[in-house]
Amino acid sequence: MTNTKHDQPVTIIGGGLAGSEAAWQLARRNIRVRLYEMRPTRYSPAHSSDGLAELVCSNSLRSSDLFSAVGLLKEEMRHLDSLVMKAADHTAVPAGKALAVNRDDFSAMITETLERCDEIEIIREEITSVPEEDTGYTIIATGPLTSDLLAESLTRITGGERLFFYDAIAPIIHADSLNRDIIYQKSRYDDGPGDYLNCPMDREQYLAFINGIKQAPKVPLKDFEDEKYFEGCLPVEVMISRGDDTLRYGPMKPVGLADPRTGRDPYGVVQLRMENRAGTLYNMVGFQTKLTHGAQKEIFRTIPGMENCEFARLGSIHRNTFLCAPELLLPTLQLKARSQLFIAGQLSGVEGYVESSSMGILAGLNCALLMEGSKPLIPPPATALGALINHLTATSSKHFQPSNVNFGLFPPWEKKVPKRMRGQKRAETALDQLRQWQMANNIQL
Repeated sequence: MTNTKHDQPVTIIGGGLAGSEAAWQLARRNIRVRLYEMRPTRYSPAHSSDGLAELVCSNSLRSSDLFSAVGLLKEEMRHLDSLVMKAADHTAVPAGKALAVNRDDFSAMITETLERCDEIEIIREEITSVPEEDTGYTIIATGPLTSDLLAESLTRITGGERLFFYDAIAPIIHADSLNRDIIYQKSRYDDGPGDYLNCPMDREQYLAFINGIKQAPKVPLKDFEDEKYFEGCLPVEVMISRGDDTLRYGPMKPVGLADPRTGRDPYGVVQLRMENRAGTLYNMVGFQTKLTHGAQKEIFRTIPGMENCEFARLGSIHRNTFLCAPELLLPTLQLKARSQLFIAGQLSGVEGYVESSSMGILAGLNCALLMEGSKPLIPPPATALGALINHLTATSSKHFQPSNVNFGLFPPWEKKVPKRMRGQKRAETALDQLRQWQMANNIQL
């Protein structure tokens, strides 16, 4: 691409994963950016630091397997010079086949990188309304906790209603408070010690545990809030309401996690994943919750090996906001009602750290292309990026819900492919098409 200086900077609202990626894509093309982040002037219910790209839920970016949908998406992002992937790869901590990061180091690296960019001005100020059209290009990447005032301003432009669902955060435990005489280290099916800590339960312990959760007090929703949860991140108490064995087929699945003391799989297992590189903190895998803080301390300390655990962070629940993308967005992530306005991140209707970041890349890239007098681009449909865009803009608006990337979003197979080869074939096809797309459109690293 031709690198030229532009008189009018791009306004980016939101310094999370998507906003940081969009700013990076623009800055590396010598386009000036004003990046607005309200912290530390004001914090959302889920944030606790003033660092850019703070990870507020899990520290995991999920599977590193290239032949999985999310692993493929991460590789595509690396091909597009993703700042999030640079930081994630640099600050990774052991997590088996997943890519997990030290969240403090991750945020610090992204913050410092953007602060050093001459093209980026970081303004610590809350924006409560969408900038006027004559102010130039704007990217809104305020995430799932977009403020009511800004969301209302956006609704006035789109004419559409806001949609809500609720996301919950899992607790984090101090490692030195865990009883390693009971807890054992093992990843599923691995012969070696593995990267996860496992708290085993027999049938009696399991039933007592889930009954305790059933009876425990929960944080109530406000009168005006509808209970709409994302299926991929259900609170543990919602999973239990679907049947006593739901957890045993979900986050507490014991298969392949034989207790070395007995040689047998337990009845159920609570897994803990390393939260930081030093191994001093562990995340309760799949235990996002809306239990009250007092109930969490009482019930989670009934888990074998966690009787005296100390919590670095307790679980909580927060509202997620997203637009009805099929009605409101173009495949370039431009708002149909205003072509100079881009929507990126979870606000666009994707779910997950990696997916949100990838939408920031595309919004930044397409904004840069328009400023350089070129047409915005849509990634090939057989790529993970293209599959997400297709989900956002080609799904029935009546049934639209946020989604993580998955192979079900990809185009159907033209020829029959053996099941064991499908992930590999998807990855090979996607990366080949992405490279051709980059070359054809002169998208250089």
